[in-house]
Amino acid sequence: MDKQKTILAVGSIALDTLETPHGNRQDILGGSATYFSISAGLLAPVKLVGVVGNDYPEEGWQLFQSRNINTDNILVENGSTFRWGGKYSNDYSTRDTLFTELGVFENFSPTIQEADRLSPLVFLGNIHPDLQSSVAKLTPSAEYIVTDTMNLWIDLFPEKLKEVLKLSTILLINHEEAEQYTGQSEISNAASELLSAGPEIVVIKKGADGAYLAQGESRHSVPVFPINQVIDPTGAGDSFAGGFMGYLSQADQPDFLEAVMVGSAMASFCVEGFGVESLLQATPTLLAHRVETIKNSMVEKV
Repeated sequence: MDKQKTILAVGSIALDTLETPHGNRQDILGGSATYFSISAGLLAPVKLVGVVGNDYPEEGWQLFQSRNINTDNILVENGSTFRWGGKYSNDYSTRDTLFTELGVFENFSPTIQEADRLSPLVFLGNIHPDLQSSVAKLTPSAEYIVTDTMNLWIDLFPEKLKEVLKLSTILLINHEEAEQYTGQSEISNAASELLSAGPEIVVIKKGADGAYLAQGESRHSVPVFPINQVIDPTGAGDSFAGGFMGYLSQADQPDFLEAVMVGSAMASFCVEGFGVESLLQATPTLLAHRVETIKNSMVEKV
């Protein structure tokens, strides 16, 4: 293994209020950048780019410190931290947004220190495509620019997203979003169309059905790690991305199928508790065990 490569990650840092069949939580640490960095930080050095209000709790800074996450590129501005509220149905099949209060995130413009623009790995969390493009253009020497998105941006700014995809090496997207963007309900067709849009690799996340990897002509399905009970699925996609890129940080010549397995294993920790609480219980050893379980289940299917 090579020396670990640093990951520069940009995304939202939020305080979430959640209602699930297993209970409620108010103003817990959340946001795409938070879930991503806590996950990736288990395996790799992470530099976080984001914005919070001056009401952001000390607990959040301590959390980043516990994973040795560099916070020099986080802006602290007068005003309120981004807040989001969501409610899950009894079977977790649907999620309703109860409120979105952007606060200081509304006018967020990423600022990245000169030295950090040379980071070899860049994660563009599911923020506005204009912001994703601006960060991608600031980091032209990156080996991998990994992009996530969401249905809101596909709906409102498909042309802007098209520009982001041209700048991206890897796209992480869920099945519903892939179908929405391409108009293709068949996953292999959606993947092929997304590959033709610019990325070299496309990973389509299928929730409880695992993930689908498309690279060139090769296609692979990766199952999820079997867990006893889903408590809170919030942040699972960002945790997947954190595991995926954490693996890339350590690999000299990455096997992207392995990267997807690590992502899937990391996401399994996320859903076992509220917010990031179960992610914080993960260790490299426990993660490796779950990756091995996923790998073995794939061998059994062949």
